[in-house]
Amino acid sequence: MIAKKTRSIIGTIVGIILTFLILFPFLLVILNTAKTSADIVISPIAFPKNWGQTLTNMNNVINNVNFSYWTSFTSSMIITLVSLVLITLFSCMAAWVLSRNHIKAWSNTIFMILVAAMVIPFQVVMLPILTVYKNIAAFTGIKMLSSYKGIIFAYIGFGGSMSVFIFHGFIKGIPYELEEAAKIDGCSPEGTFFRIIFPLMRPVQMTILILNGLWIWNDYLLPAIMLGLNGKIKTLPIAVSSFVGSYVKQWDLILSAAFLAMIPIITLFILAQKQIIQGMVDGAIKYLYKYIGSWFCFYKN
Repeated sequence: MIAKKTRSIIGTIVGIILTFLILFPFLLVILNTAKTSADIVISPIAFPKNWGQTLTNMNNVINNVNFSYWTSFTSSMIITLVSLVLITLFSCMAAWVLSRNHIKAWSNTIFMILVAAMVIPFQVVMLPILTVYKNIAAFTGIKMLSSYKGIIFAYIGFGGSMSVFIFHGFIKGIPYELEEAAKIDGCSPEGTFFRIIFPLMRPVQMTILILNGLWIWNDYLLPAIMLGLNGKIKTLPIAVSSFVGSYVKQWDLILSAAFLAMIPIITLFILAQKQIIQGMVDGAIKYLYKYIGSWFCFYKN
């Protein structure tokens, strides 16, 4: 009994320490949004003397001409939403076709290529993708760099592999008899997908949306390469860098801008955390049933 209580106390202490370590950077940003730049440099971990400075800093950030908060916010929203919709739709379709295709050699080969693409670092294809985009613009006249379509297309490519991988495993847990019954009733493949398969994948779709949404909204490197630091289209992470100079760094505005950029995605995550956990649990349960059933059949035979 004593040993059990001791383990419980140790687990609680470890959990509190880990929670503090994870939340410390976020707490540091909140504390420093209520300080002037001089106070941040002198003591970045001290509590602010005047919390009203938060509103002053945020007002300075929003009204700053170089930052252009609402323009950057709109650009980030357009890029994130359109990318998420297309990634989810195309990944669902690809995963369904690869999972249900009767030519296993063909589908397995493509699936393994997609899985292999997940382990390739972005930095490896960073320069080649710029060259490809420039060649596309020169050959077709379609401008890919410094445009919405170019960066959205890139996000679809980079986010599609992981999404297909997750959807593929989830679809294997959906009974194939549902699709056979729809086919007997005269439903087309497109109708089967959109009326039966797509709605059943709603829990894992929410997981995909959140994971990719966090990545796309907070991404800095790809927009910096594709859109440029001084381009007409700026995402919020790119706009924050406008307060970072070669010799002077406006820490009060930098941290306030970072806090404003974090608010939308944190709010979305808090509101949708139930769906995220449900999607992960549903996927885990389907995998568990699948492997336990396979093991039971093997043992029985």
